Amino acid sequence: MAAVRLPLMTLTEMLNVVRPSGLLSPDDLLDAIKTRSESRNMDLNYRGMLIPEENIATMKYGAQVVKGELKSALLDGDTQNYDLDHGFSRHPIEEDGRAGIQVKLGQPSIINHVRLLLWDRDSRSYSYHIEVSMDELDWVRVVDHSKYLCRSWQNLYFTPRVCRYVRIVGTHNTVNKVFHLVAFECMFTNRSFTLENGLLVPGENVATIASCASVIEGVSRSRNALLNGDTRNYDWDSGYTCHQLGSGAIVIQLAQPYSISSLRLLLWDCDERSYSYYIEVSSNQQQWTKVIDRTRVACRSWQTLKFDKQPASFIRIVGTHNTANEVFHCVHFECPAQLDTEVNEGSPGLDSSDSGTASQQTRPQRPSRTHSLLPSQPPSSSSSSSSQSHL
Repeated sequence: MAAVRLPLMTLTEMLNVVRPSGLLSPDDLLDAIKTRSESRNMDLNYRGMLIPEENIATMKYGAQVVKGELKSALLDGDTQNYDLDHGFSRHPIEEDGRAGIQVKLGQPSIINHVRLLLWDRDSRSYSYHIEVSMDELDWVRVVDHSKYLCRSWQNLYFTPRVCRYVRIVGTHNTVNKVFHLVAFECMFTNRSFTLENGLLVPGENVATIASCASVIEGVSRSRNALLNGDTRNYDWDSGYTCHQLGSGAIVIQLAQPYSISSLRLLLWDCDERSYSYYIEVSSNQQQWTKVIDRTRVACRSWQTLKFDKQPASFIRIVGTHNTANEVFHCVHFECPAQLDTEVNEGSPGLDSSDSGTASQQTRPQRPSRTHSLLPSQPPSSSSSSSSQSHL
């Protein structure tokens, strides 16, 4: 009888079926009734299907979209063919939060991982939260990004929960009052993950094109040169992102908020110049926190930077000085710093406050100085290509 989950039975079943059977003592029965009456439904010890590492929000497993507009698009598995008119589900964003997109799983299931594809055919961002339930009455919020700006693919983790229903509620869209969702996946994963105040603490570099990060401010010949991982092929004309000193910045938007405590930069180093700069982080592009201040230090080449953990989906790098001209140039950016990758740490030397340990890696060959290092015109405030060297 120890395997019988009495609190999951209704009061009628316990009184009219279990009690007459005589299999349980009155005290055991009263304990079960007490647990049932005093616990919220989602805290009861439900059984759930467990299929590790496989998306169960599919028609194969009986999942269906039961709430939201344009329901058929969400679970069709197509994450490529969508535009302004089709390929997504949606709901109006309302202040009371009662609207949403709701998925009913084929049966109660154990999940701890959700992947969303937010509509991303322009530069808009969304805010949202996710709730799970067994009975559509008692809802538990497992992800809360209602105060953060997010875009494109969202990889979300939380404590394992048994649920039958998953509800995604959009709370903000930077363009209009509609929440658009292209794809939804949920599963149980055995992959290890660390959460800090509900946010994922990433181990791998999430400032990459593959992770849907993007450069939203700064000038370069290639929009995402800063994030393409190439730390060798750069010269006087290409391979870097820059901004005019005293005007603008280089801003990277991560796909979702993370709890981060380190960054790494490669400053342009094809001659002997040095730079000064500071770095701020934000989760909404409104409130910024300065995490690195190297405005009074001459810095060169690789910069490994450590600071107290901060929630962040935006990182702003502001150059304040260049010994050669009036432009700040950055070749590579990663978040968090990948300390297992060997680099040749530049000045200032390593210290305990904002630098990490590093080893050696050959720098790119320095080309001859054949181009002007002064920009012909101030860079614009957004990423764009230019026919002139901005070095």
